[in-house]
Amino acid sequence: MHTVVERELELGLVLSPERSVPVPARLTYRTNDPYAVHVTFHVGSDAPVTWTFARELLVEGVFRPCGEGDVRAWPVKVDGRSLVCMALDSPDGEALLEAPATAVSAWLERTLRVVPPGAEQGYLGLDKGLSELFAMASRDEPRPGGESSGWSPDDSPEPGA
Repeated sequence: MHTVVERELELGLVLSPERSVPVPARLTYRTNDPYAVHVTFHVGSDAPVTWTFARELLVEGVFRPCGEGDVRAWPVKVDGRSLVCMALDSPDGEALLEAPATAVSAWLERTLRVVPPGAEQGYLGLDKGLSELFAMASRDEPRPGGESSGWSPDDSPEPGA
């Protein structure tokens, strides 16, 4: 079982230095994808638009400019309000969004309590996956008397068949 930490909030889509429009969004963090955050925008289309990027990038972006390429984040003050800006770039276009820093920080703190920084690897399920893989491999080893419980080279098709 995994834990999900979500937060609905309104972001501002910056159209110009003087104008932005509100965009409903959902921030989502899942312990079964512990390195990532998901931001889903409800932009009035048939399907919402979701961006996925590193949680660490957003954590750092609350305090200082960070990111390269498709996603960048940085803090800013506008009219006395603390905001986190996110610049998103894709082949379909670019967007500059502003989010209330207090809301983003509170949500990030919840994710960091669920999975502390540096503990992400323990939530990937690698140990369980490897155990299952090794268990499957041990079932395929030859049994006493020469029988095998799994696939054998004799089961392969003839070359050119």
